[in-house]
Amino acid sequence: MRTTRSYLALALAFVLILTGQSMALARTAPGPDGQIVLCTGTGPVAVLVDDQGQPIGPSHICPDCALSLFQALAETAPEIAAPTSWLRAHPIEFTLVFHSPAPRPAVARGPPQAA
Repeated sequence: MRTTRSYLALALAFVLILTGQSMALARTAPGPDGQIVLCTGTGPVAVLVDDQGQPIGPSHICPDCALSLFQALAETAPEIAAPTSWLRAHPIEFTLVFHSPAPRPAVARGPPQAA
C-alpha cells in the first residue's frame, strides 16, 4: 500500500510538471497580429499571421478559460431552486459623524544651503 501511494504521488507530480509547462507556454505565447482569409474551393479559410506576414500555428485555448467550455458543452442548464422562504429587509439607521483633523502647525524653512 505504501509503495502504491509513493508511485501515485510521483505520477501526479510528473503530470503537474508537464501540464504546468504547457500552461505557461500557452499564457506567454505571442498572439497573432492579424489573419488572412483565403477563398478556396471548399470555402473560406482563415490563416493567422504574425507581424511579418508569416503564418503561425493554430491559436491556443486560454488555460484560465478552458474550464468554462465544460459549461458551454453541458446539455442542460443547471436548475436553480426556488426560494423556500422570503426574508423581510429592514432599513438600517445610521448617523454620519465627520471629524476634521487638528490644524497642522505652520512649518517654515529656508532655502537649501549651497554646498
